[in-house]
Amino acid sequence: MSVHDELTSVQRCLDDLIRSVGRLEKQMGSGGLEMRRVRSDTDHLRESIALLRETAVTAAAPQKRHDLVTISDTPYDPSLWVDTDDEGLGARGRHAP
Repeated sequence: MSVHDELTSVQRCLDDLIRSVGRLEKQMGSGGLEMRRVRSDTDHLRESIALLRETAVTAAAPQKRHDLVTISDTPYDPSLWVDTDDEGLGARGRHAP
């Protein structure tokens, strides 16, 4: 199954769960801590599935191809490196203490 199909299946199951929790809440009342926790958990699941659906749409969208940059094989101008430090060696002409 594709990601879209799986998310649709999960959404259907979650909708069934929310309906069942609603029926249970009518029978038991919504005042108890346990019922509020179950209601909160189903709300969190709904939000999480919505986030997953957004992520799946973004991931499924074709990635924009960046323009390629050509780097020339010609050597750089040596004046670019005047007064620079050699990595790990320090400044040119100086000696370690």
